[in-house]
Amino acid sequence: MRIPFLLPTLTLSLIALSSMAAHADQLADIKKKGEIIIGVLGTDEPNSFVDPKTREFIGYEVDLGKAIAKKIGVKPVFKQLAVAARIPELQQGHVDVLAASLTHNKEREAQIDFSLTTFVTGQKVLVKKASGIKELAQLGGKKVLTVKGGTQEPNIRKAVPNVDVVTFETTQQAFLALQQGKGVAYVNDESSLIDDFGKLGPASKDYVILPQNLSVEPLALGIKKGEAGVKSAVDETLTELEKSGEAEKLFFKWYGPTTKIKFTTRAFKINSDKIDG
Repeated sequence: MRIPFLLPTLTLSLIALSSMAAHADQLADIKKKGEIIIGVLGTDEPNSFVDPKTREFIGYEVDLGKAIAKKIGVKPVFKQLAVAARIPELQQGHVDVLAASLTHNKEREAQIDFSLTTFVTGQKVLVKKASGIKELAQLGGKKVLTVKGGTQEPNIRKAVPNVDVVTFETTQQAFLALQQGKGVAYVNDESSLIDDFGKLGPASKDYVILPQNLSVEPLALGIKKGEAGVKSAVDETLTELEKSGEAEKLFFKWYGPTTKIKFTTRAFKINSDKIDG
């Protein structure tokens, strides 16, 4: 006589189990639809930016995304995201993976999973020489510009507690604001800062990058929390790229001596997802 009363409970349990199975099989969904949607910034040269000739996304992280798609056997589709929108877009399922200059830190581990570390950089500050600023401590009480939603703002606040930070939707907006005199300093990852400095052309003589690092930033690809299949496919791809030497080739293709960044060495390898702190 109790069986009819058990049916709704049983039905709800089956629905819950079905939902859990679907959630845990994002990799199968990617294979089924035949494409993987990869979130990129598209404004952060050389990680991801728009080729002026083809209007396609290119860059270091774009090439990593293409390699992952090839490994899975699907088409890579790149979606441009704002810095502050990266994690929400991943959590909501609007993208499958983030390849968007994403720092791997403890705070974000509560929200998403990360791949093996794909790049290690530091954050630095660009100032106008006329400001007379030669070290971080001199930024106290000054207006400093950076992008919204990244680790740049908390890092500069930690280094200079009484700094006045103004944020923008993109790094390029913040960089332009510096040139327009809307602040005395601009914070970004070192490699991007070097690229921005190069874009100043003859005007670069009026600017200087402060020598101190605000932080060391391990960058990684972002993966939706609990998606073990996707994480395994991503990490296997990165591991294979490192073992074959292709990862190093990609690094020097986008960051090496013949590029604007002109790095002569690669001080990291793709072999760990551990971070400090």
